[in-house]
Amino acid sequence: MTTTTPSDVRPDPPHSPDDRSLTAFGYRQELHRSLGRYASFAAGFSFISVLTTVFQFFAFGYAFGGPVFFWAWPAVLLGQLMVAACFAELAARYPISGAIYQWSSRLSNLTFGWFAGWIMVIGQIVVVAAAALALQMVLPAIWSGFQLVGTDPAPTSADGAANAALLGVVLLALTTLVNVLDNRVMSVINRVGVTAEIIGAVLIVVLLLTHSERTPGITFHTEGAAQSGLLGALLVGSFTAAYVMIGFDSAGEMSEETHRPRRTAPRTILTALGAAGLLGGLIVLGGLLAAPSLTDGRLAVDGLSYVLTSSLGDGVGKVLLADVVVAIAVATLAIQTAACRMLFSMARDRQLPFSARLARVNPRTGMPTAPALVVGVLAAALLLLNFASPEAFLAIGTTCIVMLYLAYAMVTGPLLVARLRGRFTTDGTDGTDETGAPLFSLGRWGVPVNALALVYGLLMAVNLAWPRAAVYDPAGGHWYFQWFTVLFLVVTVAAGVAYRVRKARSTLPVEAVAPA
Repeated sequence: MTTTTPSDVRPDPPHSPDDRSLTAFGYRQELHRSLGRYASFAAGFSFISVLTTVFQFFAFGYAFGGPVFFWAWPAVLLGQLMVAACFAELAARYPISGAIYQWSSRLSNLTFGWFAGWIMVIGQIVVVAAAALALQMVLPAIWSGFQLVGTDPAPTSADGAANAALLGVVLLALTTLVNVLDNRVMSVINRVGVTAEIIGAVLIVVLLLTHSERTPGITFHTEGAAQSGLLGALLVGSFTAAYVMIGFDSAGEMSEETHRPRRTAPRTILTALGAAGLLGGLIVLGGLLAAPSLTDGRLAVDGLSYVLTSSLGDGVGKVLLADVVVAIAVATLAIQTAACRMLFSMARDRQLPFSARLARVNPRTGMPTAPALVVGVLAAALLLLNFASPEAFLAIGTTCIVMLYLAYAMVTGPLLVARLRGRFTTDGTDGTDETGAPLFSLGRWGVPVNALALVYGLLMAVNLAWPRAAVYDPAGGHWYFQWFTVLFLVVTVAAGVAYRVRKARSTLPVEAVAPA
């Protein structure tokens, strides 16, 4: 693979083992290596951002699945843990920014890996927009003055959808600014935000469980579910868990900015997902047990914000909601950062339009400025869909999940093939990390775990993208929202094909990446 780097790179520290590890892949150290283990964990945890995502999609999961939607949570967590275990192995062997693109390319070929990276980065941009929309679920519940458009704060209403877009654009402006500053500033914000989120999540769990109105047996009921049948309730209810538990690979995305990445990233990928999965599951359970009513319709519209303010009182409830606002802001920042690193990695290999500009790193800040601006502007443009129809809120959310699930499968698939052919190696290392300990490995469990991870990912992607009219176009008359995810994916792939064909006609053949 080729790379374009400035001559004034400032390694930190000079000639460190981390920098030499990157050099072995054909790159020089440009991004500033300043992240420790907790900062790496924060990168993955803040992308998942259990408070952001659970508060954003709890109402949807309950509306379609009823109380039984809780059981989709452990099922999705188990599936994603298998994917994360595969990614942990790859993070130890390929500690490079643009993780999905780099891993897929080196396990298969550059063309296949390019499409994995292309789908991933477009999906990440959509996730940025979806995360920014989450403010609407919280800010108006804290103070009605945050409802700047109309009077109805429900995100499924015209007023709520428009207000969500407006609040989201303001947040994106702030996160874009942070993403052009020094990565040490970004790291501090991430660490502080994640610490506040973990403390807030633990408090929410404790308070909800101590204010229970019913027993956990309620989770076996489907009463009130809009989706008929137990299987249908679980399949649609799984959207909530699927939306929450993505982005754990961000610890791998930040490898070039992490000290001892071969040792650190695999562990933080798994701990970020494990911690978020445990806390999220307990919050969902606590919300179901502490809700004042399961039948008055409010839980399916206002979600957890309604539970907190009703069960804990306005004072305590609003303080905890303020913590959720912090989590949403930090999550949006982290997701945008991950998308920036993907753009940077692909552009560094001259695999994107305007690659020279996108691959440029400010030597003073160690941040790629152009990718931050591109991601911020495109995500803000997506938010404008909310002005067209409230259904855009769900369309944006589910589309981003499907995109990431497909990109993940484009890594676990080639990885499984490489295992079966005996080509999964340590890629030039001596099999040890920076401390001399063996690289993270699944050992004999590699093939079965990898195979289950691939099957799970593909089945979940189909489930999420299935054009259910009752889910995506409940009011009727908006066929494009019912088919939005499928259409968006087709357009994304078609645009990628068009670019690759045009590039092939105008340049020399693309240099292939040697398989692992």
